[in-house]
Amino acid sequence: MLNRFFHQAAIPKEYHSNFTHLYLDIAWFGVLSGSTVNFLNVYATRIGATGFQIGLIGAMAAIVNLFLAIPAGRWLEKRHIGPAMFWTSVYYRIGFLGFILLPWLFNEAGQIVAVIVLTFVMAIPLTPLGVGFNALFAEAVPTEYRAHVAGVRNVMLAITFMVTALLSGYILDRVTFPIGYQIVFAIGFVGAAMSSYHLYFIKPLGREKTSVPAQPTPASTSQTNSPRNTSSLLRLDIWNTPYRNILLGLFGYHFAQYLALPIFPVFNVRELNLNDNQIGIGTALFYLTVFLGSTQLRRVVHRIGNKRATGWGVLGMALYPIFIAFSQNAWHFYAVSTIGGFIWSLAGGSYANYMLEHIPSHDRPPHLAWYNIMLNIAVLVGSLGGPAIADQLGLFDALILFGILRFLSGVAILKWG
Repeated sequence: MLNRFFHQAAIPKEYHSNFTHLYLDIAWFGVLSGSTVNFLNVYATRIGATGFQIGLIGAMAAIVNLFLAIPAGRWLEKRHIGPAMFWTSVYYRIGFLGFILLPWLFNEAGQIVAVIVLTFVMAIPLTPLGVGFNALFAEAVPTEYRAHVAGVRNVMLAITFMVTALLSGYILDRVTFPIGYQIVFAIGFVGAAMSSYHLYFIKPLGREKTSVPAQPTPASTSQTNSPRNTSSLLRLDIWNTPYRNILLGLFGYHFAQYLALPIFPVFNVRELNLNDNQIGIGTALFYLTVFLGSTQLRRVVHRIGNKRATGWGVLGMALYPIFIAFSQNAWHFYAVSTIGGFIWSLAGGSYANYMLEHIPSHDRPPHLAWYNIMLNIAVLVGSLGGPAIADQLGLFDALILFGILRFLSGVAILKWG
């Protein structure tokens, strides 16, 4: 029955173990996302965090990534990708234990600072994890099955996120503050630990190995300062390939995406006056439609390709901040969440495979490191810029602007990506 649900019967047996653990990894990650990740910014908002401080929570990881992404890529080149991903995930996810303890250790102002600091520390192991996971996915899943596996992973994420978000909202609505949040954060920590457990069993297949030699290392300290060796160290040659347009297109997408993200919890709590249960229901509806949309992802990608699926998905994501801006009550929030999930299933399920299609199989870590740098510039500038723009324009006008920018980034991917 499980094989039938995952379509495993039509897949060679040597891939079953990897695919199953990839599904279970993301399922438990959905538990983490539907609890701690989903409600951390809401919690910060409720204890008095400003839009800038919420943006700073996201920006901390981006700052660390910008400094460590290239070294992380070179570090991963020298290691077996499977064990490296497992241990970096363990070091990163153990930090989620800290969120459970915050109300016992600090007052509300101190907790906001602690969340920002803890996020910064957790970003150190998150950097190689973020750089390397797409490489592990590419080495563990043959090209012809990537859209299928990505679609099933989205389905698993949607199911567990939806159930966990509903459960978390129910808990928060009935358990005294802040104990309810501590219970929700504890659920997230269990999900994080189990996700890392399944990562341990994902193994590269070794079928795309090549005999291409590694990048030459400098012969002496004095040579490392030459422009040629600096360029080689930073892999600037990547910017002279067609992959440059993919990097720029995805940068525009992530920048427009992260401009709005710090604004949503502030708008939902302070303008729409949503309680935690309503926020849980809205995010559950979002991931219900992610689930439904993901069941059709393979068919859509087969028909129009990963590039167009990504571009049209990003175009559609422009609707979310615009519709949220016009929302006036919880029912509007539910409707927007329902529409947004369908659209996200298209963009979120295809953009990574769109990127991987343009990366040489023997040279993934540095290409993915550059993607990670562009992603984190977008996260940093967007997370800090979004609240600053909202302070100047107001929440409504800012959300409209961010929707327009999402639309333009989708056009850019379709035209130049």
